[in-house]
Amino acid sequence: MNVALTPGSPFVLGVNYWPARCAMAWWRAFDPGEFADDCARIAELGLRAIRFFLMWEDLQPEPDRLDGAVLAHADRVLDICAAHGLAALPTLFTGHMSGVNWLPRWALDRATAAGRFRTIAGGSERASGAGDIYADPLLLRAQIFCASQLASRWREHPALWAFDLGNEFSNLREPQRPREAAAWSARLCEALAPAGAAVTGGLHGEDLERDRGLRPSTISAPWHFASMHGYAIYSRWSRGRRDSAAVPFLGAAMRALQHGKPLLFSEWGGPQCPPGTVSPGEYVVLPGQRGERDAGPPGRAAALYACYSEQELAGYAMAALERLHAEGAAGALFWCFSDYAAALQRVPPFDRAPWELRFGLYDAGGRLKEIGRRLRSFAGGAPIIRPPAELTLDEEAWYADPPRALREQYARYLTMRN
Repeated sequence: MNVALTPGSPFVLGVNYWPARCAMAWWRAFDPGEFADDCARIAELGLRAIRFFLMWEDLQPEPDRLDGAVLAHADRVLDICAAHGLAALPTLFTGHMSGVNWLPRWALDRATAAGRFRTIAGGSERASGAGDIYADPLLLRAQIFCASQLASRWREHPALWAFDLGNEFSNLREPQRPREAAAWSARLCEALAPAGAAVTGGLHGEDLERDRGLRPSTISAPWHFASMHGYAIYSRWSRGRRDSAAVPFLGAAMRALQHGKPLLFSEWGGPQCPPGTVSPGEYVVLPGQRGERDAGPPGRAAALYACYSEQELAGYAMAALERLHAEGAAGALFWCFSDYAAALQRVPPFDRAPWELRFGLYDAGGRLKEIGRRLRSFAGGAPIIRPPAELTLDEEAWYADPPRALREQYARYLTMRN
């Protein structure tokens, strides 16, 4: 599907997708009727694009073999997207998702500890982490094989808009050197080229918070557009969970570091508080971070994690979206389609990240939340892509001291934009 990302073209508004019923077990519990119903609801909201995720272990159980049943399910996903007029953005090699690194067993490296994020392979938690996905010859060949097979299979599919090379892949494994990440990206883009689709990559806020062994300018050189994820509630440099400038700043910074490529902000949103609770503080504490949990307002039941009321989420998310649009982003994809079923709260990743249960446009019972109604109204206004606002950054200076650069550049951005 040809989706123009130039000023004057329609703004690309969409959603990230996992089914409410089974979340990351989707490919093992695939229901085409469920997905068709969900696509109908997505299209009814006026959304144009859907980003979905190919769990690496499910798709590629061996380095030289793709699972036939999962391929058939993914074919159906694309066909259903086409039937509802939705542009599809499949994310490859997933990989990191919602605080867990899900991996094929053959991609583990016994010499590498699981580290910050737990590893799950073959249904069990593992002590090992991912091998070097960027430079290990076996892993690189396996990824190129997978990309080539999908490119051939989905060549010119009417729903296929773009491939995403991975979801926050620096959380899966950090490259040793930026040139290895750049070479990895180039090899995969070459393998995907026969599909006739665009390519991007799921970078995220932490890729700007410290030096994680990649450079936006070089890893993105073969990409058709930039892609960025960010959440004020996870960003301790932000002014708090309702800081609606944090997401647009991350988008502007990533676009500047990728030499002005069109920007899709492919994840933004936030977790809603459980019923009857209020946020205890401003930031969710992620693995590897320190944080104190505040008691919350006197006399009110505090949630176990920072969160938003339904109205707070709608206000914050729409303010961030409107600023992204005003400053020239090409599109934005909300995280995510639906809250997950309560039965999933005892299984990974939700057993250790309960906030991940409640990011949806819909609640788990299928009720459209206020953010969904507001997005439908925004889409109904037929927004177009505006010329991007100017922001100039020096990548070498940024990665000489990322925390300092982030603080200083955000202060500068706020001064310039306010």
